[in-house]
Order: sequence, then C-alpha cells, then structure tokens
Amino acid sequence: MTEEVSYAAAGVDIEAGDRAVELFAPHAKRATRPEVRGGLGGFAGLFALGKYREPLLAAGSDGVGTKLAIAQAMDKHDTIGIDLVAMCVDDLVVCGAEPLFLQDYIAIGKVVPEHVAGIVKGIAEGCVQAGCALLGGETAEHPGVMEPGEYDVSATAVGVVEADELLGPDRVRKGDVVIAMASSGLHSNGYSLARHVLLDKAGLQLDVKMEELDRTLGEELLEPTRIYTKDCLALAGECEVHTFCHVTGGGLAGNLARVIPEGLSAELSRATWTPGPIFKTIQSVGQVPQEEMEKTFNMGVGMVAVVAAKDRDRALAMLTARHIEAWELGQVVAAESHAEPVVLSGTHPGY
Repeated sequence: MTEEVSYAAAGVDIEAGDRAVELFAPHAKRATRPEVRGGLGGFAGLFALGKYREPLLAAGSDGVGTKLAIAQAMDKHDTIGIDLVAMCVDDLVVCGAEPLFLQDYIAIGKVVPEHVAGIVKGIAEGCVQAGCALLGGETAEHPGVMEPGEYDVSATAVGVVEADELLGPDRVRKGDVVIAMASSGLHSNGYSLARHVLLDKAGLQLDVKMEELDRTLGEELLEPTRIYTKDCLALAGECEVHTFCHVTGGGLAGNLARVIPEGLSAELSRATWTPGPIFKTIQSVGQVPQEEMEKTFNMGVGMVAVVAAKDRDRALAMLTARHIEAWELGQVVAAESHAEPVVLSGTHPGY
C-alpha cells in the first residue's frame, strides 16, 4: 500500500491554521487605528500615514527570548504577546516616536489553534495598551524543525516622529534630571540566567507558591513586561523631555550609556529605590554578584526619562497620576576625564 503523500502527512495542518485564525480574529480586530485600511486576510497590511510636517519613520524588531520556555512549561500562552509588543514599542518611544502598527511572526512546531489564539490575544492586548494597530502577521508551522509544543515569536513595530521633535543624546544637557519608572518585574531579559539559577541549580518548581513573592514562581516569571509608550508620549507632550532609555539586556547603566553624550555623565544612586523581591531571590539563591545582576536584569527600573531640571516635579506628578511609580534616580553632570557615561553609587535600602 502506498503511503499518502500530502502536506498533512508531512506534518503541516492547514485546517488547524484556519481554525487558529478563526479563534484569534476577534482579538486582532481589537487592536486597530483609524488609519488602517483593509482587513484581516490580505497579502499586505495597509496603513494611511496621515499628515505630518516632516515625518521620520522609526522601526524596531524584537522577540521575548527564553521567557517563552516559562510560558510553554506552564502551558499559559496569553500574556507572552504583551511582552513581545512591549519589547518593540518601548524601543520606538525612546526617540519620541508614536507606534503606529505592529506585525508579528509566530514559528511553531505544531499548530494548536488554542495556543496560537492565546498568543495573538496577548499581542492584541499589548497593541491596545500601546495605542498601535496589529496590522498583520504570519504563523508558520515547522514540523521536524521544532518540537510540537515549541514556538518562538518575533515582531516588527513601526512608528513616526516629527523631525523637529526627535529625542536623543544631542538634547541631553548638564543639570538634567534622570527619572526612573518602575518595572513590573524581570520584563523580558535575563531569563536564561534566571532559569539556570532558579530551576536548574536550585530545583525550584514553577507551580509552588513562594512566600517572598506572594505567588508562585511561575506567575512571577510570567508577569508581563510593562508598556510605557502612552506614558512616555504624554510626558514628552507636557514636559521638556530630552530622551528616554528603555532598560533591557545590558541593564540600567549599559542602556542609559547609549543616550548620554560624550562629555557628560549620569550620576545615579542605588539608595533611591529597592529592587523587587524576585531580584533578591535570584541573587541570593544563585549567589550572583551584584555587577552581574546589574548587567543582566533591569533591577526594578524599566524605563528612564531624562528631563530638564525645571520640569522635574511636573514629570514626577504626571507619572504618579498615570499610576506609574517614578522617582528621581540622579542627575546629568559634566564628565571627568576618567568618568564613565553612567556611574551607579551607594546601596539599595533593605536589599
């Protein structure tokens, strides 16, 4: 008897893909804007740019790294999409760009419609939080390359900023105030180290409640990345913001150094905040040196605004009114010949 030769026999289930589209379509339709043209199912997403004096398009692509392994281990797939959007759009807003739309890519070993729908549900929710449209995407089944329960996600976001409103290092001045915005947890960086320390070395279980976290370890590790886009744009609209800094891989100092111009230095004090308990847990359980912690994790600071000193109080008040925990982290000073672009001093209270 001759074995049937078909796409399904090779491991690709077109019907499952169609069912996934049916399930996630209502979620995707939530994430739209008036400028969107056409609908789901087209070969290309269409977006009317609108009227700008001198528009600069900004684009960024990212994924969520090995945080995916936690979602897959817990069989919870409806928040990882928020992380994906956050990693893309919060990079755009650093230069003052408003995210307009996002397109996602999901590579999966075997299409389980409910899993795909959960992922897209999270992506749509992230787009709603960021104020951008989910303009389309692709789900690719990769049998023989990925295991049935495995998937990876990535996305590209596109935004726009007027040329004369572009933020960046060239605007930063001596005397500027550095304002921190609290992270919601680990966000989407450092999970390879966190998993190695907590799961591999310490043998902790994802479904066991940890007293110091007041929830299970898995729930803590899956806490979605905070999306700061609307808060940053509101801040830039009312205050003299010179630049933002999205704290991702490389930590606070490593990322802030990217927006501090030559001749200046940001002096920051650890005494101004206490990192959340997950950071202390990782450091104590794994005996991770402080320097390594600060290079790998955000340590409780997810976004930074560098603002003119005259607008310090207004900026802090605005962020507080928007339910973002924020505080003065330090100041921009003239750099000495030996100074680093970012200098962290002191110790965290109660840490």
